Amino acid sequence: MAAEIVNPRSDSDTDGGTRGASDEPFDPAFALHRGGKMAVQATVPIRDKDDLSLAYTPGVAKVCSAIAERPELVHDYTWKSQVVAVVTDGTAVLGLGDIGPEASLPVMEGKAILFKQFGGVDAVPIALATTDADEIVETVVRLAPSFGGVNLEDISAPRCFEIERKLQERLDIPVFHDDQHGTAIVTLAALRNAARLTGRGLGDLRAVISGAGAAGVAIAKFLLEAGLGDVAVADRKGIVSRDREDLTPVKRELAELTNKAGLSGSLESALAGADVFIGVSGGTVPEPAVASMAPNSFVFAMANPNPEVHPEIAHKYAAVVATGRSDFPNQINNVLAFPGIFAGALQVRASRITEGMKIAAANALADVVGDDLAADYVIPSPFDERVAPAVTAAVAAAARAEGVARR
Repeated sequence: MAAEIVNPRSDSDTDGGTRGASDEPFDPAFALHRGGKMAVQATVPIRDKDDLSLAYTPGVAKVCSAIAERPELVHDYTWKSQVVAVVTDGTAVLGLGDIGPEASLPVMEGKAILFKQFGGVDAVPIALATTDADEIVETVVRLAPSFGGVNLEDISAPRCFEIERKLQERLDIPVFHDDQHGTAIVTLAALRNAARLTGRGLGDLRAVISGAGAAGVAIAKFLLEAGLGDVAVADRKGIVSRDREDLTPVKRELAELTNKAGLSGSLESALAGADVFIGVSGGTVPEPAVASMAPNSFVFAMANPNPEVHPEIAHKYAAVVATGRSDFPNQINNVLAFPGIFAGALQVRASRITEGMKIAAANALADVVGDDLAADYVIPSPFDERVAPAVTAAVAAAARAEGVARR
């Protein structure tokens, strides 16, 4: 049964003295979240003793014994092959930062219902009371028998890279850090279509990324894998380049892979003549820097709620403008990717999510736009019913082609 929705600012509320005044305005966000946003629902009826004996003892013992003899049957006779664990430690939640596991739960519940709404995939929020990378890995490994996949969410960099890598090494189910790869996949799809709109290929483009955290690093690597001409990544201290001595191991690796032009100095200087700006860091890019970009440039300013370049400014100079917001055209939204990616992976019982599967997802997403391509439509809406089926089918096919599918 759905939780009853009532005014959260009622006199009966007690939350440290911040509520109780009858003249306080109704807040629909609190109203919607009261009681949580999800619940467990049975898929079989328990109407009488016969149903009970089949769903539980003694009938369930037959199924348990069969799985004990043939472990692969767990996919057929439990929910394992249809459910994803959404795991966080609450250290990098949306734009809120390190707010802890309890405060992260509304976001993790939201992620879970997006899995169901857009991909038909069941998901369970799991917020962990530890920020130690090895403890997170060990906990997830021990939980893994119950799940068909693991979606890592809102774990701060650089620990997120280590946690994902170690889990991928130890588990034979898909492990996917959406803040990295989901963002990268949707960015690539939008960039492919923007390039097509202006008569160019990815290899013709030089990009500059603001932000060297989880999303920035993943986007840079993924775009290069897909054939982008060049990309430079900037952190708070400027362009990530080989001559810098203050780089973390992750950024040192990034410096070896990126910045073929050998740029150094500030983000603003790197934008001169650049074809693409991708913002995943917040902050503000000065208008003169945007004006210095190449003709027919693309500005993907994805920080929320305040894009690095406001669309009104970006449209003065760029051929295509995208943001992370739903109130502007061309929203770069991870929900376009992760439901279909996991649906496709689970459908074929993939052992992992490969680069080829991610590329296939990006291509399928870009193809949904088709002949309707326009400057204000380089990426489809999350509510376009063609998106999830297209991504699901492409990912499943790629998994089979790459030999990671088990059915």
